[in-house]
Amino acid sequence: MLDGAVRRRLDPLLDGLGVALVKRGVNADAITIFGLGLGLLAAGLIGHGFYLAGAVMILLSRLCDGLDGAIARASRSTDFGGFLDIVLDFAFYGAIPLAFIVADPVANGLAGAFLLFSFYVNGSTFLAYATIAEKRAMTTSVRGTKSLYFTTGLAEATETIIVFLAFCLFPGWFPLLASLFAIVCLYTAVSRIVLARLSFPEPR
Repeated sequence: MLDGAVRRRLDPLLDGLGVALVKRGVNADAITIFGLGLGLLAAGLIGHGFYLAGAVMILLSRLCDGLDGAIARASRSTDFGGFLDIVLDFAFYGAIPLAFIVADPVANGLAGAFLLFSFYVNGSTFLAYATIAEKRAMTTSVRGTKSLYFTTGLAEATETIIVFLAFCLFPGWFPLLASLFAIVCLYTAVSRIVLARLSFPEPR
């Protein structure tokens, strides 16, 4: 829901930095992988109870997630780069809830599992919609130039990062926050199913 507004403000800054990094020979795929490394470091810190340090690593990881696209736009976008970006994003999104489960399995286990389930369902609707949209030659620029067809929703990347940071700032509230966000993610998935029903009508 917030991704469009955030992108309008951040993209000009990221694009300028992307041009500068390309001139220094920095590769978009390398930044994507480095971003995942920071995300996994965040998960490791969180799993050991270092929540604020984990929050800093989450922010740096997502900075890399924005920079890889800026670098690709300033040099050359590739299908593999788009594939890698999506796969490693999903790995990051799964690692953070898992880290909170590891940090306190008794308190966080059920809510963390519910959140991961909602991510699984929401992610499947996102990828399935993108696949059918590609088959039908549909295009959209609502989230900028992307390798896949991006549908909007109530729970997008910006909302997820805000919630992850809230987990780190208020770790004792993880069960409540994770459960509420899982419901939001499932609502997003259901709304995307409804959108698919309207967008992909059967031929008469």
